[in-house]
Amino acid sequence: MRLRHIEIFHAIYTTGSITNAAKLLHVSQPAVSKVLHHAEQQLGFALFTRTKGRLVPTPEADMLFAEVDKIHQQMRSIDNTAHNIKHAHFGNINIGITPALGFSVLPKAIANYHQQHPNVSFNINTVHNDAVLQSLIEHKSDVAVLFHPSPKLGVNSIACGESELVVVYPKVLFPHLPTQLSIQALVDVTFIGISDSGPLGDMLYSRLQSENMQPHSPIQVQTYFIAARLVAQGLGVCVIDRLTAMGNVDDKTAIASFTPPLAFDVRALHLQNRPLSTAVQGFLPFLQAAIT
Repeated sequence: MRLRHIEIFHAIYTTGSITNAAKLLHVSQPAVSKVLHHAEQQLGFALFTRTKGRLVPTPEADMLFAEVDKIHQQMRSIDNTAHNIKHAHFGNINIGITPALGFSVLPKAIANYHQQHPNVSFNINTVHNDAVLQSLIEHKSDVAVLFHPSPKLGVNSIACGESELVVVYPKVLFPHLPTQLSIQALVDVTFIGISDSGPLGDMLYSRLQSENMQPHSPIQVQTYFIAARLVAQGLGVCVIDRLTAMGNVDDKTAIASFTPPLAFDVRALHLQNRPLSTAVQGFLPFLQAAIT
């Protein structure tokens, strides 16, 4: 039996007539009769007999119905699953993020999204600019959200917001607590150096070079988080993104923008040949709202 045969047979068996089956399936009575006749021809036996205006299942139909009903229930389950996927009621989002987004932006976005879509699951992994393409190709991430990513062949880029590089400094260093600082104001200040900081590091380096400044960096670290904690101990200043800075500021440190600002974009990347799922498309506006 084909799926259409199963659908028609189940409808007639449960409703008792071709007329009711046609109404249930929103098709014409002749269409139902034709499919039923074709099913009986393929099976080689009758499924119904007409008694007092009703179609009565044959003994063969009764034996067949138990198995047909199982398939019918599975078909309904498939329909329901497809509906839920379309409307993002269920699904899974594999997202790669730059670590800085994990302090507040991503948790806030997921919390707001889950209020409307509680059955969508998340798999979160940290990813850096030099490893993003591999993460996407290996299906570790459906989408990766990074700071100022460079263009990559075969990768689509979606704008998610903007941020900036800022100076995190000990309050004792600048007691008047400036909210803006120039490069020249930092000439005699010790820097916590951050190695392998990608495109943002390149932005800072270009600004330092343009102002002929060579920072004094006796301490080198790998992550923005550690740099911010060293600043809290009075060991110097560090230049990190505002989102990380806001997530690590305490009563001993303060934040200042550069003059002029060192702004950058935040973008979501995905492979051109792998369209985003409905769930991911629905989540991105929540992420964009959390960034802004």
